[in-house]
Amino acid sequence: MKAVQSKWLFLVFLSLIWGSSFILIKRGLVGLSPFQLGSLRMIFAATFLLIIGFKSLKKIKQHQWKYIALTAMMGTFFPSYLFAIAQTEIDSSISAILNSLTPLGTLVLGALVFGLHFQRSQIFGVVIGLVGSALLILNGAVNHPGQNYWFATLAIIGALCYAVNVNLIKKYLSDLTPLSITVGNFAVLLIPAFVILGCSNFFEVAHLPNVKNSMLFVGILAIAGTCVANVVYFKLIQISSPIFASSVTYMLPLVACFWGILDGESLTLVQGLGAFIVLVGVYLSARK
Repeated sequence: MKAVQSKWLFLVFLSLIWGSSFILIKRGLVGLSPFQLGSLRMIFAATFLLIIGFKSLKKIKQHQWKYIALTAMMGTFFPSYLFAIAQTEIDSSISAILNSLTPLGTLVLGALVFGLHFQRSQIFGVVIGLVGSALLILNGAVNHPGQNYWFATLAIIGALCYAVNVNLIKKYLSDLTPLSITVGNFAVLLIPAFVILGCSNFFEVAHLPNVKNSMLFVGILAIAGTCVANVVYFKLIQISSPIFASSVTYMLPLVACFWGILDGESLTLVQGLGAFIVLVGVYLSARK
């Protein structure tokens, strides 16, 4: 009974953390540029992870570092900037819904690139999910003329990067512990993140009050949304199953939309329908 209660508590907790990431990005962009936000997010997370898990790097074999570097780029580096840039033009709730396309991308790329098999019902799920995404974006462009919905494609690319990352880890790094992979990823990203941060004007504006306030939100995003969330996610998989843990995908948009509404964002009825269609597609694609 305790295990059943624990897995639901972990699922709700994880949904709240990851679902809140998009509003934290929005708050961080008040005083920071997308590249500053993405870089600081990686630097904060890398520092925290290296402090608590430096010893886990010893478990990574020399030939595995190329895959660690590749998964770091696809799973964190590119998405950190892509979602931040996207949210300079689209609402945080829309970004969260498009992030839910990750399972669809994982399925398609797994079949086309990594040789994985899928069923006919899963293909149907992918098509439905894409239709929902198109409806969401096109209606948003019509009803929010002040926003450039071409930027929504950056969120979709970010979701595809996550999908590539999942397949790479499954195929090449499945013998490593999650902590080793995570710490290795951020160890690789620490220097590139510093370089990009240094190329921005961050150190010239870091003393400004709005920048300091934004850094606080990014710190919460990095520690809670990246470090703590990963630990909780891996624990959830251990006490339940990957299928149960993946159901967090359906709850993230609900949390993100709740924060978005509180922050003055709004979804049209058609966009709400599009979001529902996306989640139905994700559900069908995940069925075996």
